[in-house]
Amino acid sequence: MTRFVLGISAFYHDSAACLLADGKIVAAAQEERFSRLKGDAAFPANAVRFCLRHAGIGPGDLAAVAFYEKPLLKLDRLLESYLALAPRGLRSFLRAAPLWLDERVHTDATIRRELGDYAGPLLYAEHHESHAASAFFPSPFENAAILTIDGVGEWATAAIGVGRGADLSLIRELHYPDSLGLLYSAFTYHAGFRVNSGEYKLMGLAPYGKPYYVNRILDEVVALRDDGSFTLDQKFFDYVGGLTMTSRHFSKRFDGPPRDPETPLTSREMDYARSVQVVCEEIVLRMATTAHRETGADELCMAGGVALNAVANGRLQREGPFRRLWIQPAAGDAGGALGAALLAWHRWFREPRQPPHGRDAMRGALLGPVFSESDAATELLAAGARMHRLDDSELLPRVAGLLADGQVVGWFDGPMEYGPRALGSRSILADPRDPAMQRTLNLKIKFRESFRPFAPSVLAERADAFFELCGESPYMLIVAPLREEHRLAVPAVTHLDSSARVQTVTSDMSPRFHALLRAFEARTGCPMLVNTSFNVRGEPIVCTPTDAYRCFLRTRMDALVVHPFLMLRNEQPIPELDRESTWQQTFPLD
Repeated sequence: MTRFVLGISAFYHDSAACLLADGKIVAAAQEERFSRLKGDAAFPANAVRFCLRHAGIGPGDLAAVAFYEKPLLKLDRLLESYLALAPRGLRSFLRAAPLWLDERVHTDATIRRELGDYAGPLLYAEHHESHAASAFFPSPFENAAILTIDGVGEWATAAIGVGRGADLSLIRELHYPDSLGLLYSAFTYHAGFRVNSGEYKLMGLAPYGKPYYVNRILDEVVALRDDGSFTLDQKFFDYVGGLTMTSRHFSKRFDGPPRDPETPLTSREMDYARSVQVVCEEIVLRMATTAHRETGADELCMAGGVALNAVANGRLQREGPFRRLWIQPAAGDAGGALGAALLAWHRWFREPRQPPHGRDAMRGALLGPVFSESDAATELLAAGARMHRLDDSELLPRVAGLLADGQVVGWFDGPMEYGPRALGSRSILADPRDPAMQRTLNLKIKFRESFRPFAPSVLAERADAFFELCGESPYMLIVAPLREEHRLAVPAVTHLDSSARVQTVTSDMSPRFHALLRAFEARTGCPMLVNTSFNVRGEPIVCTPTDAYRCFLRTRMDALVVHPFLMLRNEQPIPELDRESTWQQTFPLD
């Protein structure tokens, strides 16, 4: 009889659910994709419902439910932090207390109620153990070092661990309030971007700036040690007892108050981005070196929000001490649901880990909802779409031709991705050779800042010819330099520093997307496409055909594919919506 384990992460940001069947990952998704609220922190009722429906089971069929952290231990940290600062932390405490008293202290009762009075085992893992499990257990490695880095869990902000077979243990931790994730978020906030969302922007902005503040950060703010551990001078921050990330001391030493969101960027914000990125990379490299020394492992697995910093990952891959690197594609809190479920399977049920066979166990991170042809047609017709049904032999060359002609195509095919990256299932695609395409996509499609870079999806077998990449990068989590001879050939995906955040695409993991890339190469000689997530600014990645069609109408996309249907903008009977007002009224700024 199949045993099912449900993993849940919730109540901070990026709530998610994941389902295992006899230890294998069968479904996983973030709540935001269903609720359409970016970073949704609510109990993932819709994601849970999807996972159970996908497996054809109900809550009563679950062998166990696992939660990704220990709420009471987290509450202990919050109370201790507030008391240490009393009375200054009172406002922050009064703001947070209702949430804790309402749902987080009563997590057990909330989960059981939301699951229809579920009465089975309910298990809790520590936050960084969940990250570590999500990194190691699905990896292709039998044994590996583990590095987790984020803002904060219960007390830990970073951890070094080791995984061997079905066992893992954390051997070193860095504790709150000393946090690389919170340091990066502090500069994100001061640069005028939204915390837990704008960190990607800061990373993309870094090449435009100078490392002007690096010495100031390392001399005054971060007491960095050789092993990668550090202490933050808390006078520069206000996240422990206040309501903002940075303090007046930060403003004094870093040339002024936080930038007002949506105002023009200046060289100061660009220098913030470059400086904190340099510091971040140095800390990650030192922590990884320590992990290598203390574990003796040749492979490294990573998770936690900082593991989404693809620039740091690229440096670690090229310059670090490990032979191979594997990063959990849902590295943030959403992936905690997966880690908690896997910990339950291996620790609670004492089940062995299946030996890895070359590739990881993530199924390409394509673990979300998938729509049959009939279901997609029903949704699209209800929305008023006019469409052409095409076999792949006609569809793929047709789409490749549209892309080669400079058109922008929404691409919706197969299961939705788990994690923050669109990997060819819910993507917006374009020609990387067009020097105007980056600006077109940013301003007319995504409605976001013009400096934001775009990633290339490239045929895995051709990646080495274009990028200085060590191995594959299937989850778009490695930034690599372009080879000098190609830096002018693909300007839409070449960042200011001649680098790109690469996704390598294989025929076994994504056969239709791989076939589209081959069709585009056959037509143009270029084996890659611009691949950005299928959404507008502030919107979660689309989940359903209806979401995709609505986004298609709201933007300046030229065509939409919801496999096997092709829709062309000029054939749609519905008048185009007022894109500015509908976007801004529907989704908050990020």
